Amino acid sequence: MNEVLDHPDKWECVTCGHEWPRAAAPETPEAARVVKDAHGNVLADGDCIILIKDLKLGGSSVLKGGSKSKPIRLVEGDHEIDCKVDGIAVGLKACFVKKA
Repeated sequence: MNEVLDHPDKWECVTCGHEWPRAAAPETPEAARVVKDAHGNVLADGDCIILIKDLKLGGSSVLKGGSKSKPIRLVEGDHEIDCKVDGIAVGLKACFVKKA
């Protein structure tokens, strides 16, 4: 059962009637997201990576294994890495790369 009432500008406890502003609402602490490459090395924004296998992009385009990407950016979602490989902007899964 939800014991907190949701008002447009405040929260209210159903049990005791205590009210507090939305800005001060307790937030659940999120654990810092750790992204690791295929070998277990922790990746960070600005790292350089190397593809460990050929990746098809669709059609006849292929990113070759061994291709290097300079500064990466970590993003939320299924494809954790945003970068450019051979001049092509791509989103990659960390399991297909190793830290350079």
